[in-house]
Amino acid sequence: MIHKLAQRGLFVAALIALAGCNTVVMNPSGDIAQQQSHLIMVSTALMLLIIVPVIFLTLLFAWRYRKNNTAAKYEPDWDHSTRLELVIWGAPLLIIIALGLLTWISTHLLDPYRPLTRLDANRPISAAVKPMEVEVVALDWKWLFIYPEQGVATINELYAPVDVPVRFKITATEVMNSFYIPALAGQIYAMPGMETQLNAVINKAGVYEGFSANYSGAGFSHMRFKFYGTSQADFDKWVDSTRASTETLDRATYTEVAKPSEREPVRRFGKVDADLYDAIVNRCVDRNATCIREMVAEDEARATRAATSVSLAAERSARRIAQASIDEVCITPTKKN
Repeated sequence: MIHKLAQRGLFVAALIALAGCNTVVMNPSGDIAQQQSHLIMVSTALMLLIIVPVIFLTLLFAWRYRKNNTAAKYEPDWDHSTRLELVIWGAPLLIIIALGLLTWISTHLLDPYRPLTRLDANRPISAAVKPMEVEVVALDWKWLFIYPEQGVATINELYAPVDVPVRFKITATEVMNSFYIPALAGQIYAMPGMETQLNAVINKAGVYEGFSANYSGAGFSHMRFKFYGTSQADFDKWVDSTRASTETLDRATYTEVAKPSEREPVRRFGKVDADLYDAIVNRCVDRNATCIREMVAEDEARATRAATSVSLAAERSARRIAQASIDEVCITPTKKN
């Protein structure tokens, strides 16, 4: 008896604890995350249209046709019902079609590379509005944020004004990571030598959690940062205070910052080399290294030269064949008397 009461008490305590949880994924503060939350709920509801009846009928059949229920009709030769077959196959097919259509539309509307067309469901964005850019670099095991328009940078601290579209350009140093702010938008991978993008907007002021959603080594669990959604005035004040920092993020400083470290405190840089992010993406922070961009250009040039050589060789061969045809003389033998 006491054991059962203890179990029930633990169950009730768990429910009370869960009631206080902030389900940020299902109740986010950014429009993109809000649309993704709606997609999850609609998809779940569509799937429950099949799951709930199947579970209910399973329990119903188990109860109705139990061994000691002699009132249940026994039909050992029954094997087909056209009406039942239509329900069994038709209902799932319709749900799959609906889910496919929903997925197709949402995949395009919520494409992270797609520029935003609205701030929320009631406020569209003019095509003339230029989003604020933030360059994101996943380090071991910390996050570097570069604001190219403001000329500042931070470690493990991200600010953005409310209702201002933001375009994140995302890359990594050595190991693939995943940039994720649940209140803002879905996760986007950060990969070395590549750039991914995310267009998003925060609609409510607040302090939100950001972290890596992809395991990247020993310090992964501490690879977290705070994302501050603020008013434009507060954002401008933060930029001014960051610019007051005497630290400069140049290539030499970045090389030191990029070394693996855990539980890195917030750090601000008042100045940033303008070409630093481009050098990080192209894997040539070291000026003696060859940039990926240059390697690609050299490969394209070699391919063009090779294609040109093949074309010239084919053209010369065609000319020789044509000339041989012109020079060929047909001699008709004459009859002897």
